[in-house]
Amino acid sequence: MRRLLEFQANQIELVLASHKIPSRVVGGTVTPHTVRFQLTTRMGTRLGQIKALSEEIALSLQAPSCRVVRDSGALSIEIPRAEPVRVPLLDLCRRLAYVPPCSPVLGVDEAGTPLLLNLPSPDVAHALICGTTGSGKTALARAMALSLALHNPQRQLQLLLIDPKGRGLSALSGLPHLLCPPLTEVPQAVARLTWLVEEMERRDAQGINHPRLVVFIDELADLLMVSGKEMEFALTRLSQRGREAGVHVVACTQKPTAAVIGSLTKANFPVRLVGSVTSPEEAKVAAGVSGTGAERLQGRGDFLLVLKGQSTRFCAAYISLAEAQQVASSMQQAAGSTHALRFTPRVTHKREA
Repeated sequence: MRRLLEFQANQIELVLASHKIPSRVVGGTVTPHTVRFQLTTRMGTRLGQIKALSEEIALSLQAPSCRVVRDSGALSIEIPRAEPVRVPLLDLCRRLAYVPPCSPVLGVDEAGTPLLLNLPSPDVAHALICGTTGSGKTALARAMALSLALHNPQRQLQLLLIDPKGRGLSALSGLPHLLCPPLTEVPQAVARLTWLVEEMERRDAQGINHPRLVVFIDELADLLMVSGKEMEFALTRLSQRGREAGVHVVACTQKPTAAVIGSLTKANFPVRLVGSVTSPEEAKVAAGVSGTGAERLQGRGDFLLVLKGQSTRFCAAYISLAEAQQVASSMQQAAGSTHALRFTPRVTHKREA
């Protein structure tokens, strides 16, 4: 592996030198999905010059693609690993000594540090998961929902799952945290979200926000097209005022355009979890900002966390349907305990968004 990395670093320097851009690879990081080379260049070198050579760099490295990124003043070149490595959710949860309330586990960042999303934070509140088929949207939502159940007792957290396909989130039907079984029919989903708006208003009137209610929605765009304005109205209300009442929405969609999901709904999802997309135009729509390079993500759990215009690349935590079903069943059997499943913690650093 070390020989390969040294060879690739030399190739990057040669390609740039052939275009009169002196450079030096001074370090790098190997992540579950990518290899990142940290680059230094002479003063005056424009980022656009190196981005224009990304395809040539990828060809010299025999890689399917190459992503040039600037992170905190450092210039890096990323290429996908030939054999990506999954990040098992349960193993990742065991590494965490402490998880803040209502903070789902997303995965690990490029340094291998566990990445959490603090939903009660004013900067977060709700999250939109975007990406094409095969990007891992539903798998990420499933891992987030299960991690919430693992780290929050029932008295502090309740979940509502809306799964039109009846496959991605159905494995979690045994979780004791569920308000009701996963909803697969549109009329049921509309009725439950309408009730949730009423619950939000009741909480606002009484000044309460517990227990936290987190709604997970798969295939948001399809649901909105079938259900019409009623569901869009309920989602807009929840996304506008839900945080103060302890209501949070995590939704998955392929194309989060205003024409598909409504401008008000789109505007109230400050956090974007962006998987692979097909073009720079779709990347801009999904992330809400340009220049993220999401069109060069590899899929299968390769994601960007976009918040306040800043992006963090991470490898999403994964749990299979069979494993999720087994964990949910175990938690249901142990529903009388304070925590349904107990992990042996190992101290580690963590990041919160």
